[in-house]
Amino acid sequence: MIDVKALLEEMKASPFEVVEVRAPHTGIVEFVVSEPGAQVHGTTGVWNEKPGTLLAKLGREHNAKAILAPLKGEVEKVFLEHSGRFVEAGTTLFTLRHYLTKDEVISAILKKTLHLFHAPEQAKYYFTPEIDTKVKASGCKCVRVREGMDLFIVSRMKRETPLAYAGPEGLIYAVYFQHNESVAAGEPLIGVCPEELLPVIQEVVNRVQGEWEER
Repeated sequence: MIDVKALLEEMKASPFEVVEVRAPHTGIVEFVVSEPGAQVHGTTGVWNEKPGTLLAKLGREHNAKAILAPLKGEVEKVFLEHSGRFVEAGTTLFTLRHYLTKDEVISAILKKTLHLFHAPEQAKYYFTPEIDTKVKASGCKCVRVREGMDLFIVSRMKRETPLAYAGPEGLIYAVYFQHNESVAAGEPLIGVCPEELLPVIQEVVNRVQGEWEER
């Protein structure tokens, strides 16, 4: 069994992730942000209508494409050796330190702790009508699953087929898919928590909610 409390302490010791910002296509780079330590933000707004911080411009055929910060954080490194030069698509231009939010910490812990049931193929996934009714009425954590239980309907190429759950018995603790949105093969659909692990998981979630300091 994974020591979830130790996992939380490990994340406290390193409370950020490093994100690379790369050139989306070929072009000549003009840096707007050039100093490490600059604070940046990602897209915000109810409809994501407010763009992130402008980091650089990438010029090609007299058109300049804005390169924006994908999320909130601090500029760790600027690859100034590319300034004014032609770069290939995928060239790293910045690294950002993104400090994890409470929700991101909880999500990361759950994905390492729960049993994840993955999508076997790219398709749209739905709970069966019976399960869907339970989830909508009482939440996913009231649904107990077991090996071989018909849990999903897979919708692909105008065909729908049932999909049975495979894994340990437990309660659905997290749902990772949205109705009417395609899920890539290998992505998690649900996270299942064995009942004996539930108090430990809940304690860690409560500790993150109470102790984690967002920056």
